[in-house]
Amino acid sequence: MGGLRLRVFILLAAVAWGCQPVPRAEVATAPAVSPTEIAPETAVATEPSVKPGINAEYAHTDVATWVERFESESREIFRERNRIVETVALRPGMVVADVGAGTGLFTEPLARAVGPKGKVIAVDIVPLFLEHIRQRAAEAGLSNVSTVLCKEDSVEVPADSIDLAFVCDTYHHFEYPKSTLRSIHTALRAGGQLIIVDFKRIPGVSRAWVLEHVRAGQDEVTAEIRAAGFELVSQGSEAPYLDENYLLRFRKR
Repeated sequence: MGGLRLRVFILLAAVAWGCQPVPRAEVATAPAVSPTEIAPETAVATEPSVKPGINAEYAHTDVATWVERFESESREIFRERNRIVETVALRPGMVVADVGAGTGLFTEPLARAVGPKGKVIAVDIVPLFLEHIRQRAAEAGLSNVSTVLCKEDSVEVPADSIDLAFVCDTYHHFEYPKSTLRSIHTALRAGGQLIIVDFKRIPGVSRAWVLEHVRAGQDEVTAEIRAAGFELVSQGSEAPYLDENYLLRFRKR
């Protein structure tokens, strides 16, 4: 009887042992990716700067100094500002982004051109410039002007919100032109336009300051903007009164 009990005990022990879960090999798991990060295998390379430090001089700025520099009769676009705005051919009710608005040289005439039912968004990377523009608009009684503090690689304007982007004497300050153009393209509504006014950079013809300060000539600028999803509508013929600058008109494709 004792032997039978022993055999039963051994049998039950064997069954119990067979029911134990088999240890599984540990599986290495990838560390969780923070919602603010991009997994290494899907990361997009950051666009390199085309001209490092091009905007460094604005880091600690005195607005009065820049008003004197930007709004001088010796500057062609200041002398021709009214004709440039007429050439752009804005219509009442349009929404315009004044990209690289600076001291607001063009913000006021653009705001008057689109009328009270229109809107001008002054975009710049310098907070003091935007503060100056807000004060300037208030003194001029222009309630259709707003401001946006942009980034060096983005205009920070909502998608499909503007009819035209006006970029005067600013394209050569785009440190990350591909990214900035992408943000402008996104901000424009279907068929929206991009106006570029910038220095003519012609070796052997242009001033030494222009050759050093401005990285690209008209042909290169045109190629960059076309590659960003725009079609060239006109070049030069609309503004024959400009000698040191050119005016290009593009349309969003």
